[in-house]
Amino acid sequence: MSDDWRNYVRRIEEQAAASGLKFHPVDFEAVPDSFMMEIAVYGLPVRMPHWSFGVRYIYQLIQRHMGHSRLFEVVFPGNPGHAYLAESNGLAENILVTAHVLGHADFSRNNLLFRRCQEQVSERIVEHAANHARQISQAIETHGAQRVEAALDAALALEQHVDVDQPLRRERYPEYLGDARTLIDDEFRKRFAALEPAAAATGPEAKKRAPVPPHPERDLLWFVANYAPEMESWERDIFLAVREESFYFYPVFATQIMNEGWASYWHARLLREADFVPQQAYLDAIKCHSDVVRPVAAEQQVALSINPYHLGFSMWEKIVERDGLPAARRIMEQDDDFGFVRNHLTRELAEELGLFRYSARSDGQIKVLEPELTALHEAVLAPKYNFGAPIVSAARVRNDGTLELVHESAVDGRGLDLERSRKVLDYLQRVWRRPIVLTTVNQAGSTLELTAP
Repeated sequence: MSDDWRNYVRRIEEQAAASGLKFHPVDFEAVPDSFMMEIAVYGLPVRMPHWSFGVRYIYQLIQRHMGHSRLFEVVFPGNPGHAYLAESNGLAENILVTAHVLGHADFSRNNLLFRRCQEQVSERIVEHAANHARQISQAIETHGAQRVEAALDAALALEQHVDVDQPLRRERYPEYLGDARTLIDDEFRKRFAALEPAAAATGPEAKKRAPVPPHPERDLLWFVANYAPEMESWERDIFLAVREESFYFYPVFATQIMNEGWASYWHARLLREADFVPQQAYLDAIKCHSDVVRPVAAEQQVALSINPYHLGFSMWEKIVERDGLPAARRIMEQDDDFGFVRNHLTRELAEELGLFRYSARSDGQIKVLEPELTALHEAVLAPKYNFGAPIVSAARVRNDGTLELVHESAVDGRGLDLERSRKVLDYLQRVWRRPIVLTTVNQAGSTLELTAP
């Protein structure tokens, strides 16, 4: 890779700022393609070691060799932000990627969900994650690789089971229930209450311990870290470190369509206005843009197979064209993908983009399978509910320490992968160190219990 692209970074940053983008400084770095793949798989340049990341790496490697994916950049929001560019990129690709990254930086600094999660975790997540990795290495030296791996198995199996509506640093539940009734001070009310045999008490009742949990708890990482009967402090630290990183990743997951679309809108706009870019590099960058935002082709198109770059870019273009850039910025600041898709993916745009599910017969006739706009919205958003994980709550800890988990199938609307669920229960039972029971439903809708051990 030639270093020529670095000469354009400052000018593109100046142009982005002049166009109204507000972003923290971004550190750009070119890295080998193999390292890019590792960053994409681990989610961070340095992260706690675990075998599951190796499995994801092999999958990504296969996808790339089959021509299904190409990594131009990986960006981490923060203050400063970090952007890693593939050394195999050409000049035009890096000019486009630089503009794209600045769109992401503007989004992450100003979107409310990003800001709230970063304020709780850290604006320096790369350094923060490196500290977690060092803690894991120290735990391996002290407690052995096998025990640390068992804790990581359980924590990473639950990494999607967090509740971002709760603060990152939560207090434990109250130990006792509140007073069942207010003390009776008035003499007449005391005599009236005494008419009922059960109402003879005139002093405070004995305190009763609150059940654990006092309500269904969806933040399983937090719950296990705080209430596992025999969890050691270093295991608890692992669970809380994984939870912190999940809080960081959640906005990336929950705003993917908005965020990638916003960055694509801005890289296209900045390129159009960048008169300092050589003509051939500009033409090559425009071709690269077309490849990035192209729709996904298939014999039977399904909303779930859409390219988030394509959908988000198309939606932002329509919003800016219809309502203006200030209105688009307000939406960017306030929404996540749920509000964005439901409020701004119109029937007209869906038809223009061919997003409704259809099937094509051999005689050329096309049949629309699902014409409902609301159904399209839900099909696009379905994989995003609950961080993409089934809704499973801690419902009760029995007197003997048995943990009861409940799959909220009526709310979730999704079945469980039973083989994976059994494996997760096995991992979790090793750190809970008491029996675990998970209640769900089978395909017929009948109650089904999974247990470990």
